[in-house]
Amino acid sequence: MASSATGDDVSEAQTGKKSLKSKNQVDDSELLTVPDGWKEPGFTRDDNPRGLLEESSFATLFPKYREAYLKECWPLVQKALGEAHVKATLDLIEGSISVCTTKKTFDPYAILRARDLIKLLARSVPFEQAVRILEDDMACDIIKIGTLVRNRERFVKRRQRLIGPKGSTLKALELLTSCYVMVQGNTVSALGPFNGLKEVRKVVMDTMKNIHPIYNIKTLMIKRELAKDPDLRTQSWERFLPNFRHKNLAKRKEPKKKSMKKEYTPFPPQQPESQVDKELATGEFFLRESVKRRKKMEEIKVKQAEALTKKQEQRNKAFIPPKEKPLMKKTNKAPTEGKLDIQAIKDKVKRAKTKKLGAPPVAPPAPSTSTSTTGQKKKKKNKG
Repeated sequence: MASSATGDDVSEAQTGKKSLKSKNQVDDSELLTVPDGWKEPGFTRDDNPRGLLEESSFATLFPKYREAYLKECWPLVQKALGEAHVKATLDLIEGSISVCTTKKTFDPYAILRARDLIKLLARSVPFEQAVRILEDDMACDIIKIGTLVRNRERFVKRRQRLIGPKGSTLKALELLTSCYVMVQGNTVSALGPFNGLKEVRKVVMDTMKNIHPIYNIKTLMIKRELAKDPDLRTQSWERFLPNFRHKNLAKRKEPKKKSMKKEYTPFPPQQPESQVDKELATGEFFLRESVKRRKKMEEIKVKQAEALTKKQEQRNKAFIPPKEKPLMKKTNKAPTEGKLDIQAIKDKVKRAKTKKLGAPPVAPPAPSTSTSTTGQKKKKKNKG
């Protein structure tokens, strides 16, 4: 009987544990889903009526070129921080901005928001955008990109790639993440909701690692469409997202001298012949020392003679005159295509003369009788 009672207790304890586990699981799932339209209530003076015990302060430096703008918008900064009962001071001599809490400050997180505000103003973010950090559901992130790329030219190119032509890439990123993004010098300042800031940081870091921002923008667009479907909230989105593989398109530099690998042989290479082996092969080893010297001298003399002849040829090249090209005389050859009509040319010249002088055309002269008689007399004299 006792054993049965103890068994029942154990079973009840196990069922109790299972029910607790199931309740906890249900509670966790409920916590993960945020109801639509829910907003966290604001922090008021009723939540902290006694205020803060200690004074907190933060300070930051700003560049010289921001001095004129900060002077202009400083009354607006003081007014915005005055609503949260935070005191702000601008030191133009030192080039710094400082914020500190007062006795009237009731929100402990207000000083941290004021710190982020002065940081954004120092990083060239306009006041109209920077003042949004004082809202509850806003946060900021200042990403340092100056030390991510060693080469300065490469860094400038990648930073420009993040901005895009006429700022189009940056504008697309702002629309998809609901954040304000400002690229200035060696930092990228982002202002918006927490989820958007996470995406902005990922895109900026990938761009500095030579991954084009358009790939991340495409994935963000797909995620935005998938988030609209309530059935896909609990499912994995990996099957919908694109997988971009890095391709190294640059051609590998080939070496000038290519070394061809020899075929593998298990036998070692043949031992090179020594000087003694070469002399034994030619028979010089058995000659006398005097004969060896004479032979060496003859070889040296032959080499010297060859070198002299080469040098002499090179010297004589300067005295050899260059070959001149024969001059070709230009001759005007008569056209052989057709025969010239000399009589027609003569008639043409005569007509031209009459036209120029303006005289009437001359008729050919008739043969006179006097000329005929004188010709006959001359013939007779010659016969006589």
